[in-house]
Amino acid sequence: MTRLHASAVLDYPFEAPATDGSVVEIAPGILWARMPMPMALDHINVYLLRGDAGWTLIDTGLNTDTARARWEHIAAKHLQGLPIVRLVCTHMHYDHAGLASWLCERFDIPLHMTHGEYFMMRALSEPIPDPLPPSQMLFYQRAGLPQERLDRMWNAMRQDPFRAPQPQSFTRLRGGDVIRLGTRDWRVVIGEGHSPEHACLYCEQERILIAGDQLLPRISSNVLVTSIEPEANPLQLWLDSLSRLEGLAPDTLVLPSHERVFRGLHARTQELREHHQRQFDMLREHLAEHQACTAFEAMLCLFPRLRGPVDDMLALGETIAHLSWLRYAGVLRRVLDEDGVYRFRLA
Repeated sequence: MTRLHASAVLDYPFEAPATDGSVVEIAPGILWARMPMPMALDHINVYLLRGDAGWTLIDTGLNTDTARARWEHIAAKHLQGLPIVRLVCTHMHYDHAGLASWLCERFDIPLHMTHGEYFMMRALSEPIPDPLPPSQMLFYQRAGLPQERLDRMWNAMRQDPFRAPQPQSFTRLRGGDVIRLGTRDWRVVIGEGHSPEHACLYCEQERILIAGDQLLPRISSNVLVTSIEPEANPLQLWLDSLSRLEGLAPDTLVLPSHERVFRGLHARTQELREHHQRQFDMLREHLAEHQACTAFEAMLCLFPRLRGPVDDMLALGETIAHLSWLRYAGVLRRVLDEDGVYRFRLA
């Protein structure tokens, strides 16, 4: 995720809760809590929807003892004597679903996710092989990533402390479904690009959007190409998803997964479009000056201040996503050179 300049046109009607198990009621029967994360992005927002029979949880936080303790505190202090009846995970990233298995077992509740998110979560839960499979090695070789950076990146990933056990069953959410959660009807709006089949939830009557990572107020969600689908064009899927969100009411109250609850949906989608346009312009200018570049060289142009090996993985994938969008748009051409590395040139 890339941090953008704060927007002057967004309205933030609520102060954020602390990450100590506090909650903020943002509408009748909708609570906002925050789970702490020990990283630069130091929190994730989770939401609780009150119904007559009990509460629906939206997203989980990381698989940490601290997050489990926060959930225990919330369950004891803020649920007004009602049980938790279900868990909805907007998508499979482990800050959103890392405690899914624990919460489902602890409170004996079902998990609701889209098909694409659940099975991608299960697929990525397998240990990272050492050495990497040939297809992954080829992906990074063709990107021009130096071997020492590749080794450092995947060694860091193998030591990731937040990998979590996976729930063994789920109830499927589909785009366009209208489901009753709490006392409101919510329509499932699918987003793509950041993850395969991200579920946003929209209450049309009250104009409230549970946005997950599809619409954040101050940072842009990571959109990346990986070795799983090396010829993908996820940035086009991302931009198409912004178009779907732009069909919602302009005064919608947006409940994002990071930063603060806000209004200004259309202004924010426009800012995100402008951000990616600036990235495209930087790449075109770089190629006009240097004639050709690898994905790794383009990454150093777009992301000159990376902090470590995980940043390398995210930045390289996002750089390839921008290069791929420009290539499919006919702006760039890609050539596999004699050294086995793809180089990009202006068309």
